[in-house]
Amino acid sequence: MEVHLFYFGAVVALMGSLYYLLTRRHGYFHDKPIPSMAAVPIFGSVGDLMLQRVPLSEFIQTMYAKYSGVKVFGMFDLMTPTYVIRDPELIKQVGVKDFDHFSDHVQGFGNSNYDHPNLLTGKTLFSLTGQRWKTMRATLSPAFSGSKMRYMFELIVDSVERAVKYYEEQAAKNGAQVYEVKDVFSRFANDVIATCAFGLQVESSRDRENEFFVNGKKMIDFGRLIVMLRFMGHQLAPWLMAYFGWDITDEEQNTFFKTLILDAIKDREQRGIVRPDMINLLIQAKKGTLKHQKETDQQAEGFATVQESEVGKSTITTAMTDVEMVAQCLIFFLAGFDTVSTSLLYTAYELAINPEVQQKLYEEIQATRSSLGGKPLTYDAMQKMKYMDMVISEALRMWPPAPSTDRVCVKDYVLDEGNGKRYTIEKGSTVWIPVQGLHHDPEYFPQPKKFDPDRFSDERKGSINTGAYLPFGIGPRNCIGSRFALAEVKTILYYMLGSFSFERCSKTEVPPVLAKGFDVIPAKGMHIEFKPRARQ
Repeated sequence: MEVHLFYFGAVVALMGSLYYLLTRRHGYFHDKPIPSMAAVPIFGSVGDLMLQRVPLSEFIQTMYAKYSGVKVFGMFDLMTPTYVIRDPELIKQVGVKDFDHFSDHVQGFGNSNYDHPNLLTGKTLFSLTGQRWKTMRATLSPAFSGSKMRYMFELIVDSVERAVKYYEEQAAKNGAQVYEVKDVFSRFANDVIATCAFGLQVESSRDRENEFFVNGKKMIDFGRLIVMLRFMGHQLAPWLMAYFGWDITDEEQNTFFKTLILDAIKDREQRGIVRPDMINLLIQAKKGTLKHQKETDQQAEGFATVQESEVGKSTITTAMTDVEMVAQCLIFFLAGFDTVSTSLLYTAYELAINPEVQQKLYEEIQATRSSLGGKPLTYDAMQKMKYMDMVISEALRMWPPAPSTDRVCVKDYVLDEGNGKRYTIEKGSTVWIPVQGLHHDPEYFPQPKKFDPDRFSDERKGSINTGAYLPFGIGPRNCIGSRFALAEVKTILYYMLGSFSFERCSKTEVPPVLAKGFDVIPAKGMHIEFKPRARQ
């Protein structure tokens, strides 16, 4: 009996200790002059999200609305105290002015502090921290400048033209057809990235099971339970993930892309091949010869385009390793494949249910076509399409592909909200920026549920608070590929709307019901009819 009592007591003590370890930080916000969300062991305040009970966009929108009128509130991202900043001015302060206190991302998408030959995601620009990030950002930044986008724009156009031709052939045979547009635009994005980043020419609309597309599709499937567990593992026990070499992405796909990239680099270096694509730019970066060039084009690049900071423009001579090159190609693929296709999905949806907007955009496309005299779209002509930019800027507002972004406090920071409210954000705490909530706040965007491209007209865009419009993030850690993504989206829309109108049909879900979890896509897909336009 005494032995049983001893074991029972030991178990109770162990469970009590474990519970204490899992909840000991839950009182973190009690001495802060801000409200905070409730927390549970392990999952903190994000249990519904981690268990995929709610869509990410809805989760952010709900918590943002719950604390209306508050500039900052607290929550727990798993076990990490997290400050959610709702105020655009404070966001600009944290993201730009005092960036040196908030220079890192949360180490959930691979952890750059641990090394293992199987771990690629931790070596990507997104995951790197401190000086390693600054060095890599400055090394890569010239590859994503406006001059380099012009350099590879012909590759984008050629890939898109071939893909659109396939749908034109299908329409010639069968007339108007209904397509699930996430799949359609994923194939467009896959082909563009294949040619621009990997030097491959694939046609995923025709060859639907090509190896590049199939492996890419598996790699970005972040909704699987095993991937969610890996994300949690890299946040809660990164040392354990590094010990076993467990990356966020599957080893099979990592090996496929690693072999593909390194073989391409070796072949080009041996044969002296020069092609205007990302691999060529990375080869230059690897040698330390990729430098910033003075931009001669003074034309506006579009409202959503983010500008490079002085961090990215600094001169760096450190060369990249082969593994680092592979990692940057990997993040370029992961970011470009999903966010571009998601942005196009919702743009097509909004054009289908707002035919007057679609007609106005089509007229601009036709005018641009006439000015080109039948020649392919050029980078300069694309930049001059103001209404195209307005439409895409509004689609990114209503349906941001990244509904939130984060920063890690790397050294203690005193946040001053004004009116005497000051408190310290301690080193190691996380800051969340609720992009979805800001984009749908009527204080910054009147009638936020209305799709209104005129918000971004020359007459009105000056009134938009840049701290409340963040489709590509903010400050030195903004999205390095915004120019590329926007050029790709605009080119695809230019050619698709030149040949088809996007029509609402019986299978078009209005409004779309979003998938639960981290994928910001409709649960049942988005079905749009492609109606062939009369030849002009």
